Amino acid sequence: MLTENVSDFSRLRARTGLSIDQLVETTGFSRRTIYRWENGEAEPRKAAVQLLEKMAAEHRPESYGEPDFTFIDLFAGIGGLRRAFSPLGGKCVFTSEWDKYSQQTYKANYDDDHEVTGDITKVPLNAIPDHDLLLAGFPCQPFSIAGVSKKNALGRKHGFHDEAQGTLFFNVAQILEYHRPRAFLLENVKNLVSHDKGRTFEVIHRTLTEELGYQVHYKVIDAKSWVPQHRERIFIVGFREKNDFTFDNMKIPNPSNGPKLGTILHGSGHPDFDDGHYLDPKTGRVIDKYTLTDHLWRYLQNYAEKHRAAGNGFGFGLVGPDDVTRTLSARYYKDGSEILVKQPRRNPRRLTPRECARLMGFEKPGDKPFIIPVSDTQAYRQFGNAVVVPVVEAVARHMEPFLRAAVAEGETGGGQQRIAV
Repeated sequence: MLTENVSDFSRLRARTGLSIDQLVETTGFSRRTIYRWENGEAEPRKAAVQLLEKMAAEHRPESYGEPDFTFIDLFAGIGGLRRAFSPLGGKCVFTSEWDKYSQQTYKANYDDDHEVTGDITKVPLNAIPDHDLLLAGFPCQPFSIAGVSKKNALGRKHGFHDEAQGTLFFNVAQILEYHRPRAFLLENVKNLVSHDKGRTFEVIHRTLTEELGYQVHYKVIDAKSWVPQHRERIFIVGFREKNDFTFDNMKIPNPSNGPKLGTILHGSGHPDFDDGHYLDPKTGRVIDKYTLTDHLWRYLQNYAEKHRAAGNGFGFGLVGPDDVTRTLSARYYKDGSEILVKQPRRNPRRLTPRECARLMGFEKPGDKPFIIPVSDTQAYRQFGNAVVVPVVEAVARHMEPFLRAAVAEGETGGGQQRIAV
């Protein structure tokens, strides 16, 4: 849900394309009530905000003329980052994802007028369209750190052209250098800051600020404020022009009041799509293949006990409807040990891929189903590697006024400042 103040409500209404009179007719709320919400005299009703959010998501700008802004989706996975920006009026003009199975899921869920490109390292910079916003969940790799003076003496390039060469961040930096988008959002694991004893983040931050000239902010955010999963990720936001953006005033719901696992399980009130695949149509219960065999359950218990005796913290994560899970990982398909769901009088079970879609926020009550066209193994990998959509939505809403201002400023003067390379 949007932070509840007048600017949020007004902006949300504008994204639906409805006037106040049309909103009165559509929702049944009185004109006086809606004006009070618009003017900040009263807090908007939660039901009204949820309705507008749904209408805004269905109001696709590309169907109604020019988009409000354009973006590219790099290391796209199954499109978690883009799901937060399309409803704000953005249009995706370029997608890169190397994994063929992730491409299948991406293409099944997004109707774009461009192909999904594979290996970004093989794409010429001038083949990527101009864009206002760059989105990327790039992999974390160590960089080569060496003294600038030594490189100068040897006549070698320094900065990211040398330090980041061979890493996938290098390709992101090249695109930023060449296309000069107005803003970017990068996402990575929490320990990016400490990776390779801090050297990795040192190069990233210096490249984005000192060498590329962006105003950069970053914050580690835990998803359990929005979904029943403890999942910490770093979000790095940059703007080409200076503004007042900061993460310090971003409103994050109290995690202790966040949802619990029972809200995303089959039978929780979500429409149980594909119940022939995940549920027994006779009993309505999750089919047996997701329940651990006696052998695997015994192995996991013995493994956990061995490490407990040695004073280690390794072991499975057994959870019930009132709990918050550990972080869903890409290895979940192997044994499901980080998130095992209790079952009365039975061995615990894995989450189904449909429940993983909900745990990651790709599917919400009232939404159309997220299409899962791949095997369970590939689906688990994809969701384990994805971003939590409601977290990105919160970051996107926080960025929105600054992004819109940057795009509007570019339309009245300035424009792209591409650098030849």
